[in-house]
This record gives sequence, C-alpha cells and structure tokens, in this order.
Amino acid sequence: MTQQPTRICILGGGFGGLYTALRLSQFPWEKSQEPEIVLVDQNDHFLFLPLLYELLTDELQPWEIAPAFEDLLKDTKVRFCQGAVSQIEIENKQVKLLNNTEIDYDYLVLALGSETPLDFVPGAEDYAIPFRSLADVYRLEEQLRLLETSDQDTIRVAIVGGGYSGVELACKLADRLGEKARIRIIEQSEEILKTSPEFNREAATNALLEREVWIDLETTVSAVKSDKILLEYRGVINEIPVDLVLWTVGAQVSPIVRSLPLKQNKRGQIVTTSTLQVMDHPEIFALGDLSSCKDAEGQMIPKTAQAAFQQADYTGWNLWALLTGRPLLPFRYNGLGEMMTLGSDNATLSGLGVQLDGQWAHLARRLIYLYRFPTLEHQVRVAVNWMTRPVQNFLISISSQNSVKE
Repeated sequence: MTQQPTRICILGGGFGGLYTALRLSQFPWEKSQEPEIVLVDQNDHFLFLPLLYELLTDELQPWEIAPAFEDLLKDTKVRFCQGAVSQIEIENKQVKLLNNTEIDYDYLVLALGSETPLDFVPGAEDYAIPFRSLADVYRLEEQLRLLETSDQDTIRVAIVGGGYSGVELACKLADRLGEKARIRIIEQSEEILKTSPEFNREAATNALLEREVWIDLETTVSAVKSDKILLEYRGVINEIPVDLVLWTVGAQVSPIVRSLPLKQNKRGQIVTTSTLQVMDHPEIFALGDLSSCKDAEGQMIPKTAQAAFQQADYTGWNLWALLTGRPLLPFRYNGLGEMMTLGSDNATLSGLGVQLDGQWAHLARRLIYLYRFPTLEHQVRVAVNWMTRPVQNFLISISSQNSVKE
C-alpha cells in the first residue's frame, strides 16, 4: 500500500498563511518526505493590505495588490481550496468548511487574521464602513461616487481611530475630495499615532494640518446614525452631521478560533512557544493577529504585516525541520521600522537609522513593498506597470484632447 504524504493545512491566505505556503514550496524536499500543502481562504485572492489605500486615489489598480491565489500558486505544488472555515476539530485533526468540504491534516497552520468589531457601538454595524478588504473599498467607492456627483458643496467624513489606518485614510480622502472634503479623525487617547516613532507622528500631524483635517482627541463614539455621529468628550455628547463614517479601530479573533480548546490570552489569541507552535500542540502553528507570541529574546510580537511576514519564514522552516529531522528555530523578530502613506506621492519612513518623508519616502515605501510582493512574476508585472503607467496616462490624455477637438 502506498503511504499517503504528510498533509499540511494552512488556514488563511494573508501574509502569514500565503507566505508560509510559498516558503514550504521552495525547500529541497526529498520525494519520500515531500508533504501535501493545502492553503484555505474564503477569498479567491491575496490582499497586500498596506497598499489598500492607494486604490482610493487611483494610484494603484486592484490586480496589483490583490492577485489571485491561482496565479500566485500556479508554479508550486500548493493546492488552493476556497472556502470559509466552519469548524476545526483538534482531536480528529480535521477542518470543515461551510461548503461541506472536509480536510484532514497532520500539521495545521492557523493564520486566519482578525476581524474589525462593530457590534459594541449602536449603529456602527449598519452605518460604519471598515477598511480591511476589497469589498470594503468597493463599498466606500460606491458611496464616494454618489457624494461626488451630488449637488452638495461639502462631503463630511468621520474616521474613527487615529492610528496608522485612520491617518492614512484621512490623507488619501483629503487628496481625492479636495476642497469638498470635511474630514475629522476621532481618537480616544490624548494623541494620534501613540505608538509611532516621533518622526512619523510629526510628519503625519503636519500632513493632516495641511489638509485641514480636524482631530478630536480624548473622544469616544457613543452611536452612529445614518446622517450623524454622536461623540462623547469629557462627559458631554455632541451630534455631528456626517455623510460617511469609516471605522479603523479594534481587532478581534474570530469566534471559531476562540472556541478552540487551546491556551489563549484574555483577548482570545492563541498562546504559542517561541517556535510558533501552540502550547501543548506541537503539530499546530499559529501566527499573525490571532497569536500571542514572545520571540527568543522575550519581546512580545506586534500584530503587523511585517511581523506576520517574518513569522511565515520561520513557520515554513520549522515545518520543514519537523518533517526532515532538523532542529527547529526559535522566532527572532527584527523590527525594520514603520512606514505610512500620507496622501498622493507622499509618505513617511522611520527605521534602521533612516528617517524620510515626502516623495523620497513615497518611492522607498513603494520599492520596499514591491520587494515583498509574494512572487517574482508578480513583482515584475507590477514593476513594469508602474514604469509604463505615466506613458499610458499621457497617451490617454492626448487621446481625450483630440476627441474634444473633434
């Protein structure tokens, strides 16, 4: 009887899951040891989340930051399975999907990310728009088009959260909407970007001031309605008229993950060892937003794309090590700094002794992210498009001018 290959099931196709799968596919497996790798995600595409904001200003196109898994995995032996996870049976080593697909596994990688909670503020689920997916962008685009083509003189936008996502959204929308924009950021702490390097915080503050974005500090949201948002500041509640409410704060682990009989912290994140294996379950790895991990130096790992990207490399190695009799490596997080987009052709970068803002930071940010795109083929396609796009835009402009003259 032919022995079945070891099956590694990876749940989640974000930075943690997809990059783990790609890393596993690159190792020099002996034929007798090569595993079957199954990647599961509810979407048919990967999403390079840090560049999602550029879709709002038409700086990038969806295919550039959201390539299909089918294209990314076509030259690998990784099998992609599209579906939403409905149940994970730890004892039986089986994953069940909503489409009734059942996947048995020998090793499991949990990389399902997190969700934006909207149910703790009245009206937020009905009227606020999160910003974590292509679907969120399309929903926001639809609302923006309706407002931009209306007769109203101003477009009033409230952005809940003064972290990276809130600041980046505010700058992009201000550049898109121009003089029509009336944008405010609502932050419950005493300053925006509280955990950011001072250089980035100052650059962001200046960018917001230049765009006349209002910042409401030490303010919380009491409720969201169809045309207004209720804000509480020092015990006083004010009603502010709005056309759009964008929600960028909060992250919670999915109920499916929280229900697992695994050691978790108070936030429901799964506790792992420094090798990224789940406590008491060495056959399960957890990384990204849903994990609680201290690296080999004892530092708590931040919930960022940068960290998940690095964890994927170690997860791939440690799985390879388990299957080939090699030693496992404890994860060592290397903080490489932080980057933000601050409007069209503008960004800030701080890390590794370098501090940049403006167009040079914008260029550096783009090149760094280009390097981190999942496959060489996709990197080349995007790079060519970036280099030729100015020419394409020029030709389109000339064609439009000729059409007007005719």
